[in-house]
Amino acid sequence: MNEIFDFFESVSSDITIIAVFDIFLVSFLFYKLFQLIRGGRAFQMVVGTLLLVLLFFASRWAELTALNWLLRNSLAYIGFAVIVLYQQELRRGLANLGRAPLFSLFSFLNPTASKGTLDEIVFSVLTLAGRRIGAILVLERDIGLRSYIEGGIVLDAVVTYDLLLSIFNPKSPLHDGAVIIQGDRAAAAACFLPISINPLLSKELGTRHRAAIGITEDTDAVAIVASEETGLVSFIDDGAIASGLDGDELRQKLRLAFGQEARSAGGTEAEASAPVTERPIS
Repeated sequence: MNEIFDFFESVSSDITIIAVFDIFLVSFLFYKLFQLIRGGRAFQMVVGTLLLVLLFFASRWAELTALNWLLRNSLAYIGFAVIVLYQQELRRGLANLGRAPLFSLFSFLNPTASKGTLDEIVFSVLTLAGRRIGAILVLERDIGLRSYIEGGIVLDAVVTYDLLLSIFNPKSPLHDGAVIIQGDRAAAAACFLPISINPLLSKELGTRHRAAIGITEDTDAVAIVASEETGLVSFIDDGAIASGLDGDELRQKLRLAFGQEARSAGGTEAEASAPVTERPIS
């Protein structure tokens, strides 16, 4: 027992506050790494990489010279392979790191859509869906979408019902592509978005829906899609899609996405649940 106490006493004497902080940081990084790859295709890639590493050490132990030579020369390029194979996951991981509470002090740099703007968006999307006019709107949050905005037609206009209906009019030259919204302003139209390559997506989803899913997988933006085939409205956040929404459901999801409470500071519960009068679909 004395030897055990002496061991723990020697270990505890070597542990400093800096060492504890260092261990905490390493644990946090591993936790975020596992959280990032959990449930995604990156998990299978990581497993495959670990199997190659284990096979390398097994070939050394078993003295399999040819296999060991092949793996030794292949593992030299593992750094490049990680960048190529995990580029999407690395991009999302760095973006999520920038959204940590420590960096929330800089959130004032990103404009947030007001309730009035969200209502205008809801009215517009319901009208477009009712008329079977396809549309896709992307609402920026913390991660900037400048690279996608620069690839479209810059507008920098206040978001209104009439503006959105004019943009997505089939006779308008801007109706193809997405409208990107920053705060209360439509930053650009006719924007091209990355198409999701998630193999688990339904085969019934078209290019418009896959583009909406793709932008929400790469960034923290949310997207709204009006289907010209079915007349349904879909809301996409973080790659998850909810279809067949009515006005109240879409409005609630938008307000939750932007951290807006359903009830105003001086309002009552009844006032919060009362639906906003929607414009007629003609």
